[in-house]
Amino acid sequence: DVQLVESGGGLVQPGESLRLSCVASGITFSRHDMSWVRQAPGKEVEWVAVITSLPSLFRAASYADSVKGRFTISRGTSNAMMYLEMNSLKTEDTAMYYCACAGYWGQGTQVTVS
Repeated sequence: DVQLVESGGGLVQPGESLRLSCVASGITFSRHDMSWVRQAPGKEVEWVAVITSLPSLFRAASYADSVKGRFTISRGTSNAMMYLEMNSLKTEDTAMYYCACAGYWGQGTQVTVS
């Protein structure tokens, strides 16, 4: 079975930072593009960032305009990990954050900025 497990969420103040992690099992991360998405209460799911499956030399990342310049997506060296470094957090970043890969989602980790 494929499992994606997020961690690293929490309660922080505006301007602070968090680092989210996603660990995968049952799927080879390196063969797939990987994404972070989020959903705030009462709002639709919002795509946050994606990182390609290409070898590291050619790997590319893209970001939603709302997080560009503040968030950084990366892969772990083990290829079973993915991260989202979130800096200069804003209250509007409050949401449940999910990692997604090949149509699979994790259970999410809550980020609250207040």
